[in-house]
Amino acid sequence: MCVKALLGFLFAVALLCQAAAEGAYKFLDEIPIGGEGGWDLVTIDAAARRLYLSHATKVVIVDLTKNEVIGEIGDTPGVHGFIVAPDLERGFSSNGKESKVSVVDLKTLRTISKIETGANPDALVYQPRRDEVYVFNHSGNSATVIDAKATGIVTTIPLDGNPEFAAVDSAAGRVYCNIEDKSEVAVIDTAKREVVARWSLTPGAEPTGMALDAKHHRLFVGCHNKLMAMLDTETGKVVATVPIGTGVDGCAFDDGTQLAFASCGDGTTTIVKEETPQKLTVIQTLKTELRARTIALDPQTHRIYLPTAQFQPTPSPAPGESPGRPMIVPNTLKLLVYGPA
Repeated sequence: MCVKALLGFLFAVALLCQAAAEGAYKFLDEIPIGGEGGWDLVTIDAAARRLYLSHATKVVIVDLTKNEVIGEIGDTPGVHGFIVAPDLERGFSSNGKESKVSVVDLKTLRTISKIETGANPDALVYQPRRDEVYVFNHSGNSATVIDAKATGIVTTIPLDGNPEFAAVDSAAGRVYCNIEDKSEVAVIDTAKREVVARWSLTPGAEPTGMALDAKHHRLFVGCHNKLMAMLDTETGKVVATVPIGTGVDGCAFDDGTQLAFASCGDGTTTIVKEETPQKLTVIQTLKTELRARTIALDPQTHRIYLPTAQFQPTPSPAPGESPGRPMIVPNTLKLLVYGPA
């Protein structure tokens, strides 16, 4: 082998070793949650070392130091998500079945009040610079803006489509939101409280999870046609895509490692390196468990948390009927914990 060829071979091996090291996420723990019913979004308050898991009619709270359940917030029928406003010591849950948001005292875990929203509130985000909560009403095709201090409605923003997940860019004064049925991102100006742009996700389609790299002006969007798209938030253009698994729901981005994650219902989480603001590289396809499709990332430990459960076999449908949804086996809900080796 000539010297040039040998050097090229060694360089390729070095790249592979680097990718393997960066992508060496492995299973670390399993946190039992139990109970009955489904789950949805999971969020982390890293400073408080708490994780919040939306679970049927309640929000379960996990201590990230002890890896155990330490409490719950009740009376949240059909809850989709929960976020915290740490500076106000308040939390907010989106209760899909009653089209309301619960305002919660984080010290006592008691509900202070409830606020009417549009139909089926789903994802929600907190804009700390304005002390406002944006609640995305999936079937209501709108966003309800709430004053987190006064706990009242500021305005309702029409979205012309079904909103999914969202991300806050405080420095830019924007909130970005996936519009699932239009395969686009709606850009909301938080000063004007109105949509100021709509960005196509082509070749991505049916977006769900979203995560933001504010420093490099990049937005990561998980799409149901098995792609993660990276958008430039200054131009609105898709600058890179990578393949991911089937049934994506969640996305996360780690500022410390420049890794992006897409959690998928097929039992995989794709881990991607943002090599440059123009280039994404898949460095690991992490095997998780079926239906582990929502995700939260702890920026302090770089660990990721994915809820899932056991399911009963799906009954055979009657002739001409579509298959029903599989039933969750009671008391099997758990959080899977993965982290760097």
